[in-house]
Amino acid sequence: MLGPTVTENYPAEPAHLEARYRGVHVLRRDENGLEKCVACFLCAAACPANCIYIEAAENTTDHRIKRAERYAKVYNIDYNRCIFCGYCVEACPCDAITHGHDFEIAAYDTNTLSIAKRKCCNPCPQPPKPRRRSKSQR
Repeated sequence: MLGPTVTENYPAEPAHLEARYRGVHVLRRDENGLEKCVACFLCAAACPANCIYIEAAENTTDHRIKRAERYAKVYNIDYNRCIFCGYCVEACPCDAITHGHDFEIAAYDTNTLSIAKRKCCNPCPQPPKPRRRSKSQR
């Protein structure tokens, strides 16, 4: 209370957020780039605002989304209703959903605040690029 006042120049400089900040949800992937979500519906059941909608689908051998038998074909989060309580993160048994540090989700149209799986899923990790050999190694 007796310390100096700290002012952040937010649009000009990035905002300083604490490590425990609960921002927009992120669906995580494993080290092979496959989705971690097994469509167990525990996050949707734990949500007090009922803002998570999931549809499960079965994995096939030719179209592999996840190592497990099921995956979330549809995973929508309605930020009009979300209260950022973190119960969905705590309920997930496979650590597939977490809170990110993105907070800029304001919109003029409330229809745009329903986020689909493709927007909240971590991007697939890119395979490492082959290193070019230098002339001395050839």
